[in-house]
This record gives sequence, C-alpha cells and structure tokens, in this order.
Amino acid sequence: MANINGSALFPLADHYATPEQQVDSGKLGMWLFLTTEILLFGGLFVSYACFNYLHMDVFKEAHKYLDWRLGAVNTVVLLFSSLTVVLAIHAAQKQKKYLIVINIALTIACGIAFMAVKYVEYSHKFHAGLLPGSYFTNATIANPDQAHIYFGIYFLMTGLHGFHVLIGIGIFVWLLLRTIKNDFSSQYYAPLELGGLYWHLVDVIWIFLFPLLYLIS
Repeated sequence: MANINGSALFPLADHYATPEQQVDSGKLGMWLFLTTEILLFGGLFVSYACFNYLHMDVFKEAHKYLDWRLGAVNTVVLLFSSLTVVLAIHAAQKQKKYLIVINIALTIACGIAFMAVKYVEYSHKFHAGLLPGSYFTNATIANPDQAHIYFGIYFLMTGLHGFHVLIGIGIFVWLLLRTIKNDFSSQYYAPLELGGLYWHLVDVIWIFLFPLLYLIS
C-alpha cells in the first residue's frame, strides 16, 4: 500500500514501482481490451453493411417490425447512464461517497431498465415468429425467405450488446460494494475510471446500432 500526498492509502501491487505506473498500466490494458471489442463489433457492422447492400429492400421492409420508440427509450437510458458514470467519477475525485453510491446505483438501474426493454422487444419477436434462420415463421412479412437474414443480424448484434450490458451491470455492482466498503478516495478511484471506459464503449456501440437497425430509410 502506498500513501499519496499524506491522504488515502493506494493499493499498490508489488510489481509496480509507483501508483502512477499502476494506474497507467491499468488504463493501457483497458484500452487494448476495448480495441478488441471495437474490432469485434466492427466486423459485425461490416457484415451488416454487406447484407444490407445485397438485400436492401428486404432490410427496409423488415425494420418496420421493430419498435423505434423502444429503441429510442433505450438510447436515452444509456446516454443518461453515461452521465451518471461521469458524475460518480467526479464524486470520487471530490471524495463524496454518498454521491458515488447514488450515481453508481443509478447506472445499475439504467442497465437493468435497458435489459427490461430488450426483454419486451425480444418477447414480441418470439411471439411474432420473427426469428433467425429456420425458426422464422412469420408469413405476413414480404420475402420471408430472405427477411430472416435481417432478424438473424438483429438478434446477433443486439444480443451480443445486451451481454456486454449485463457484464457492465455486474462490474458496477462490484464497484458499488467496494464504494460502500470505503475502498475509493480522491487519491484512488482507478477502478471507477476503468469501469466507466467500458460502459462508455457499450453506450457508443448502441448509438450505432440504433439507427442501423431501427431507422433504416
């Protein structure tokens, strides 16, 4: 443990010489991880673009079966959650524990609300037979033999994104418990910053998914 400016103790690992070196290494590791996430979703966006080019009319018709209002609600929810993450980090810098707790709790609530809306959306798709591949049973949509491609991409991209949201909820539950145990101070809040970086990427990915899937024109 290292003491910074006579303030709170910094949990310095044995293989780091200074607290600054440990924080910088953590941030570098997180940015490298986020780069792999960008590459993952980048490949999916390229696949979407290719299929959209090949089946443009089908995609335009199929997207009408998505409720853009629910997508817009989830967009607002995630944007607000990014704000609460920033406020939590700011509160840590000011060493205001109660504000950290409140803002992390709000972030978790936003993540849960996002997943609840996705559950409503997915339930509708299951009941309407708007599923990928051979599970597609909706006969009212135009070109059902090709429309399943759109919904296959929809479930793949939104499902993978939803999985990342669940991971983010778990991370912030862990951060909330650590905050309650007084593990963070104005001198040490690196885990909050790293968790915030991850959450911001999840939000940015959704900002791209929303217009691509819901607002095709």
